[in-house]
Amino acid sequence: MRRRGDATAGTLSDMARRTDPETVIRLQVVLEEHDVSPDGRFAVVVRRFVAGNRYRSHLWRIPLDGHAKPTQLSSGGVRDSWPRIAPDGSAVAFRRTLAPARLRELTERSSGADADTARLRIVQLRDDGKAAKPWAIRTPRERSVGEIAWAPDGKRLALTLDVDPPRFVEGPEPRAGESVLARRIRRIDWRLDEVGYVDRWAHLHVVDARSGATPRQLTAGDWGVSGIAWAPDGRSIAYVADPRPDADLRPRTSIWAIDVDPDGRERSEPLPREIMSLGGHVHSPAWSSDGRWLAAIGVVESDPTDDISPTLVVGPADGRGPTVAVAPELDRPIGSWVDTDLFGWTAYSRVTPAWLDPETVVAVVSDRGRAAPWRFTIDLATSLAAAPPERLLPGDVATHSLAVALDPEAPADRRITLLACLGSKPVELVSVPLAGSMTPRPAVRSRMGGSWAAGMRWPEMRSHEAPGRGGPIETWVASPHGAGDAPLPTIVDVHGGPLGAWAPAPHVEVVLLCAAGYRVILPNIRGSQTYGREWIRPQLGVWGGVDAADVHAAIDHVVGLGLADPDRLGAFGLSYGGFMVNWLVGTSNRFRAAVSENGVSNQISSWAGSDTGVEYNRTSLLGAPVDRAGVDRLWRQSPLGHVADVRTPLLLLQGGADLRCPPSDSEQLFIALRVLEREVEYVVYPDESHVYMASGRPDRRIDRMTRVIEWFDRYLRT
Repeated sequence: MRRRGDATAGTLSDMARRTDPETVIRLQVVLEEHDVSPDGRFAVVVRRFVAGNRYRSHLWRIPLDGHAKPTQLSSGGVRDSWPRIAPDGSAVAFRRTLAPARLRELTERSSGADADTARLRIVQLRDDGKAAKPWAIRTPRERSVGEIAWAPDGKRLALTLDVDPPRFVEGPEPRAGESVLARRIRRIDWRLDEVGYVDRWAHLHVVDARSGATPRQLTAGDWGVSGIAWAPDGRSIAYVADPRPDADLRPRTSIWAIDVDPDGRERSEPLPREIMSLGGHVHSPAWSSDGRWLAAIGVVESDPTDDISPTLVVGPADGRGPTVAVAPELDRPIGSWVDTDLFGWTAYSRVTPAWLDPETVVAVVSDRGRAAPWRFTIDLATSLAAAPPERLLPGDVATHSLAVALDPEAPADRRITLLACLGSKPVELVSVPLAGSMTPRPAVRSRMGGSWAAGMRWPEMRSHEAPGRGGPIETWVASPHGAGDAPLPTIVDVHGGPLGAWAPAPHVEVVLLCAAGYRVILPNIRGSQTYGREWIRPQLGVWGGVDAADVHAAIDHVVGLGLADPDRLGAFGLSYGGFMVNWLVGTSNRFRAAVSENGVSNQISSWAGSDTGVEYNRTSLLGAPVDRAGVDRLWRQSPLGHVADVRTPLLLLQGGADLRCPPSDSEQLFIALRVLEREVEYVVYPDESHVYMASGRPDRRIDRMTRVIEWFDRYLRT
């Protein structure tokens, strides 16, 4: 294939290429993780791409000053991830997953085979910006490395590592390719989507970064560790855990710390101590530079429901004082709560708060479908905001990863770095200076994230406010490039969650539907996160009520604008969006065709069938089928109860290994519609999890979108 130019996504040129599922999915590149050197001279990003029928990801060094070109730091048939730059900028630690000789079955991956086992690697950076060959830190075979964090002195690494004994496995350890004898289940947290059986917990370890010694385990128990962060003096490590014996029934994480000697050895009988606990969960700890304070993301209220957004909290790092919400009046979630699969969805969003100085914290805030860095100035006497929080980056931005350069010797060079979509463009590395202008201007530091889209027929994204019963509904309308304002066959696409929120940057499916000649309506209906508590609360516990009314209102508005042909409407959605499609086709006849993906049809069976069903139903106020009233309540919110009224041709798509919305729901709806002799098809993609549309095997993603377009073409083009 000829070398692609650097044209911006959304432009048409002489290089215009086909914008179809095969081309888009095979060419798509994602910058999915990053870190920045403490002195702000460079960042290291993870570049994911498709090779053959699997994914590869390599590390790249991107200069943040001058005109030097990016340098590739790793290569080969590997998935490199979680880069963390040493405090002196001389090395990068990262996780490496070796590509298997073939794609293994999900049951093999979860039963002892090492196809997905991540190893710890370190690569030394030379003065010219290039890298030497990575060396390995020894870890036990078939025990996967999770998180990585450098000690402040740069001599040690903290990491999470899967440990023995297996939680539920009975019988001897299986060999690669074999399955276990049996699993004896005693808790309801034995499975997790995209993981399968959670046979081993990840626990905290420390290792010398230079000697290659075996990591030393610091924590143990029937619980796991995440969110690791070193104290500035290097004598203790904070982490997130929920060690309570009933954590599977009512999960509520808190933040703990454990002491470590400067030479890396445990202190005599080190005991973890809880240093931050709230009424709800708390995660993502960040120490202040003097070690006195801890910032985190959490919910202060006890037993919170979905209308209470996670907020920025600050408390004493020794745990001897109250932890409070810094800006409780903000009523917007901390973190990235926006929906675009241009992020790739194979890496967790990095949104841990960062201290800029002893009284200032920067954190990602999601507001009205945008996710941008905000600055919080804190009065340490009260831990409350000393001034209103300030958004640092205006406009249509969707942030996926945040890292801050905080060189104490060069405060004028401090900067925020982001992996973000600006407007509707794919992800790029962006830097935002913290000194000088009152309104910092971002600088786009990479081109490798979006060059794949150059010349493609990128959709035109416009935001509208559709009148709704509960207030204006922000609705994105994605149109084919250059389509004008003539009415077109139009598809309403409902996001997942329901706490998702459509962003200015489109999903790949939106790009492909628009390229096929469709308009796509993307409404942030009631229940969508990022619009405040009062926008979520009316939808709690009443699925198919105000949310369905808002979908219809958004469609009515776009039809009224003359942009949508009312006789050629389709519906599309995944997860909660799949529920909404199932509900809409059973309660209305306005759609000519619909596609429901990994959707809910029977709320009663989903309560126990989903990996997170019990807690999910509690926080969303859906209820539990443990008595007759609970059964009746859930059945009233089940699309299966309206199956006899479905007349819309329905395509059901399903990830065969989806544990979030398992196949049983799609199967129940399919069987009922087939018995009623309605127009229905059911397509199952083996081994694929809940969000296979973004992270599944490339050929399955291509097949999925090809089928979706052909389904709508069959019914909306006639």
